[in-house]
Amino acid sequence: MSDQPSEASRPPDQSPEAGTQPQPQPQPQPQPPPQQQQQQQKQEPQPPSPAPTATAAPGQAVKTTATAGTPAAGPGNPWQHGAGAPGPRNSTGDGVTARLRPPAPPLIRPAVLWSVLATAVVSALFLGDGLGVNLLIVAVPAALAAFFAARSAGRRLRPWTATWAVGGLALLAVPALRDAGWPTFLAVVSAFALGSLALHGSRSWLGVLIGSLGLFDSVVPGIIWGVRGIRARADGSRARWGAGLRTTAVAVVLLVVFGTLFASADAAFADLLGDLMPDVSLGEGPWRIFLFALGLAGALAAAYAAAAPVRWDGITVPPGKPRGRVEWALPLIVLNLLFAAFIALQLVVLLGGYEKVRAETGLDHAEYARQGFWQLLWATLLTLLVIALALRWAPRGGSRDRTLVRAVLGTLCVLTLVVVASALRRMDLYVDEYGLTRLRISVAAMELWLGVVLVLILAAGVFGARFLPRAIAVSAAAGVLAFGLLSPDGLIAEQNVQRFEARKSAGIDIDYVKDLSADAVPALDRLPEPERSCALRIIQREVLHTDTPWYATSWGEARAKEILEKRPVQGDGRDCYRLGTDGVRDGYEPDDDGYDPY
Repeated sequence: MSDQPSEASRPPDQSPEAGTQPQPQPQPQPQPPPQQQQQQQKQEPQPPSPAPTATAAPGQAVKTTATAGTPAAGPGNPWQHGAGAPGPRNSTGDGVTARLRPPAPPLIRPAVLWSVLATAVVSALFLGDGLGVNLLIVAVPAALAAFFAARSAGRRLRPWTATWAVGGLALLAVPALRDAGWPTFLAVVSAFALGSLALHGSRSWLGVLIGSLGLFDSVVPGIIWGVRGIRARADGSRARWGAGLRTTAVAVVLLVVFGTLFASADAAFADLLGDLMPDVSLGEGPWRIFLFALGLAGALAAAYAAAAPVRWDGITVPPGKPRGRVEWALPLIVLNLLFAAFIALQLVVLLGGYEKVRAETGLDHAEYARQGFWQLLWATLLTLLVIALALRWAPRGGSRDRTLVRAVLGTLCVLTLVVVASALRRMDLYVDEYGLTRLRISVAAMELWLGVVLVLILAAGVFGARFLPRAIAVSAAAGVLAFGLLSPDGLIAEQNVQRFEARKSAGIDIDYVKDLSADAVPALDRLPEPERSCALRIIQREVLHTDTPWYATSWGEARAKEILEKRPVQGDGRDCYRLGTDGVRDGYEPDDDGYDPY
C-alpha cells in the first residue's frame, strides 16, 4: 500500500505531477465554514458520476458504453453479418443464444406498443372464423411493429431483408385466393419462415435453416421486453396514458351509439355493418382471449427480433478433412458412369425403343412409368446428399483441386437433371393414363423444385456459392407461392375433366373429385349431368350453407358460391349411386329423399 494520496483525493489547487499541462482554474469563490459544508452535503443529494472523459482508458470507455443498453453504431450494427462480437452476458442470460444475441434493445417505443396492441386486437377479432384475407390484415400491424423496433435500434433496411419480407407477405395472399387447405398450410408455414429470416438476416446454411425458425427464440424475451417497456412508460407518463384511454373509450362509445342509431334507421346500412364487423359472442370469449394473447406474443416476438436479432450465422460447422484426389474422385466418377448408362437406356426408350422394353418386361406405359418414378425421386434426393458430403470432404489444395471438384460434381449435376426430366416424363405418362391427384401433383412439383436446386448448384460452381443458401430458400418460397397461386385443386379438376371430355370411356372418378375444394368448381361445372351434380353436391352444401364472414372467405370460395347460386345442382342424388358414389363426405348425411340404395 502507498501512503501517497490518489489522483482523485488530491486537492485541485495542488500542482499535478502526472505529466499533463495545468488547466486554468476559475476564480475561487468564498467557501462556507467546514461545519456548514458537512450539513449541505448531508442535505443535498449526490450528483451522478460524470461520463468518462478523454483521459480515460479506451477499454474503460468501451465498457461504460456497452452497459448503457443501446446498440453501438458502425461496426456493431446487428443488421450487418459478422459485425461486432456480442458480449459474454446480456439480458437474455447465458448459453448459446446469449453469445449470439447482441446487447438488449432500447426501451420499447410507443409506436411499437400501439402496433403490437393493434395486432392483438385484430387477431382476436378476425382470426376466429377461418383463414382468408384476415392473415394479411393481422400481418400488416405486426410488420409495422417490427419496422418501428428496427428503426429505434438503428437497423437499416437491406435488399435481402426486403426480399424476405415481400415474399412472406406475398405468400399470405394464397389463403386469400385459394380455398384448398393443403396449399394454404404450406403458404402460411413458408410465410412464417420468410418473416423470421427477414428479422434475423441470415446468410449461411445453418443461419438460413435455423433462422427460419428463430422467431420462437424471441417469444419470451419479447414479452419481458414489452412488460418492462410498459412499466417504464406508465411510470413516466401516467397522465398521457390516462388521456389516451379516455379518448379511446369516448370514441368507442360514440361509434356504438351512433352506429346503432344509423343501423336501426336504414336496413342497407345495417347489412353493411353486419358484413364488415366481426360477429363476436360471449361464448367465444376464451377463444378470442387466446387469439388476443397469441397476436400480442407474436407481435412482441417479431419486434424484439427486429431490434435484437440472434446472429444464427455465428453457429458454424467446421469443414471436413480434405481427401486425396483419387480417394475423393474415384467413387464419384463411378457414380457418373452409372448415371450415364441409365440415361442412355432412357434415351433409347424415349426415342422409340419402348417396344423392346415392353417385350422384355411385359409392362405397359403406365405400369412402366409408375414403377420408376418413385425410384428416380429418391435417386434425386440421394444425389443432393452425395453432393453435400462430397463438398465437405473435397480436396482443397489449389486451383487444380477446384477444377477437379467442379468437373466431377458438375457432371453429376447435369446427369441428375436428365434423371429429373425422365422422372417427370414418367409421371406425365402415368397421369395421362389414370388422371391427376393431389399426391401426384405434389411429388411432381417436388421433383421439379429439385431440378431447380441442381441448376442453382451448377450456377454456384461457376459464379461462387456465396448466395447459394439464400437462393435455395428463395426458390423454395417461390415454388410454394406458385403452387398455391396455380390452384392445385383447380388443376386436378381441369385435367380430369379434359381427360373425360377426350375419352368418355375412361370415365371420371366422382368419388375422388367430390372431395376437392371450392377451387375445383369452375372446372367441374363443365361436366355433363348427372356427373356435374354428383361432383358438386357436397361442395355446394359447404359453400352455400355456411355463413363465413368476408375476411375468412377466399376468392375461390366466393367464385364457387357465385357459380352454384346461378346454376345449382340438380336431382336428389339417386343417379350418384349408379356412378359409384353417394355424393356424401364424412360428417354429412344424404338428403332425406326416401331413397334406399339397399
